[in-house]
Amino acid sequence: MQVFNRPSQSEDSSRDRIKKAAIKLFAAKGFDGTTTRELAEAAGVAEGTLFRHFDNKKAILIEVATQGWIDILTDLLTELSEMGSYKAVAQVMRRRMWDFKKNADLMRVCFMEAQFHPDLRDRIQSEVIDKMTHVAEGFFQTAMDKGIYRPMNPKLVAQVFLGMFVVAGFSHNTLMEPDASPQVMKEMAEGLAEIFLNGVLVRS
Repeated sequence: MQVFNRPSQSEDSSRDRIKKAAIKLFAAKGFDGTTTRELAEAAGVAEGTLFRHFDNKKAILIEVATQGWIDILTDLLTELSEMGSYKAVAQVMRRRMWDFKKNADLMRVCFMEAQFHPDLRDRIQSEVIDKMTHVAEGFFQTAMDKGIYRPMNPKLVAQVFLGMFVVAGFSHNTLMEPDASPQVMKEMAEGLAEIFLNGVLVRS
């Protein structure tokens, strides 16, 4: 049976090459500093091919960054749901930070460009962050129901957790050196987890 409107393998390949080239160029030069000609050259396609796959350069940024956020948070929440203990937050954070380091270009585009493009930020908020917060909220509510976390607003806990995760996403530019060792990443992950689980006040 014929499948209609299915992109050919070469079209899929072209689209993927364009997105990969966009990640590298946007990370290195920024969205505004990258031309469509440079994108086409880096992807190995004609400039007109860009506009067969995407309406404009902004559409490329939106797809790359939105899908990047989906992948980042899906991986985080999947690992969170498979966590061996509700107290093993540091292990989850450390592995996610290691992935940040391996995918530095994508992270830079996802975290930085959203600050400068309100339409992109709004789309990420409505299509990704809000939905992921709802999933995380359910996870933390379960922990509270089991008496592992103290009773409080689970949505707020989810927002704080995801916010902490975003801080870790910026860590290679702010909290840690870009070439930070696994030991440094481990210490940072454990510190963030300790603050998240126990706070900073001395317990009487």
